[in-house]
Amino acid sequence: MDGRLAGEVARSVGRSDEAPGEGDLIQIGVAVDIPEPWGGQLTRRRAEAGDPQAADIPAHVTLLGPTEIPVATLAAVERHLAAVAAAHLPFTLHLRGTGTFRPVTQVVFVAVAAGISECELLAAAISAAPELRREARFPYHPHVTVAQDVAPEALDKAYEDLADFSAMFEVESFTLFSHSGQARWQPRRDFRLGG
Repeated sequence: MDGRLAGEVARSVGRSDEAPGEGDLIQIGVAVDIPEPWGGQLTRRRAEAGDPQAADIPAHVTLLGPTEIPVATLAAVERHLAAVAAAHLPFTLHLRGTGTFRPVTQVVFVAVAAGISECELLAAAISAAPELRREARFPYHPHVTVAQDVAPEALDKAYEDLADFSAMFEVESFTLFSHSGQARWQPRRDFRLGG
């Protein structure tokens, strides 16, 4: 999910040949974009690991994972996200080194070294909306996935190659994304922190 794709936004609700109806559903997610040059670097590294999701999901820190909601509630969700953003200040995010969720899941990630509590607070506030409550398979842990569900050797290589990775930047907004099930996650709207 990537805010830089704003120019590529296409219709992401319903079928491509029809406007969405009141009963239609839309899949959304909320994330912090990883800016350049690091975002492109981490997305390329994910592709090099053979992860097919690299083509559809640019580097990001998830605040709300994929969640299906009725199209009719989208305006209320956007109002909620604007209120959450207004209530939280910008912060510094430091990505450093690698980690893994193995053996529970076959994932290697770049770790969040600073900005963990800010991400946790944002994620909790975002998911507090009734429309966005969902069963979480695992506790929230902010990170940037760089390899998932690929061969063990590819996971090992990503883990080792990015062990010295470091990036520090200011997070001034988060982005609402949507997905039609047929293309990349598309940015819908950025929400500036601190109003």
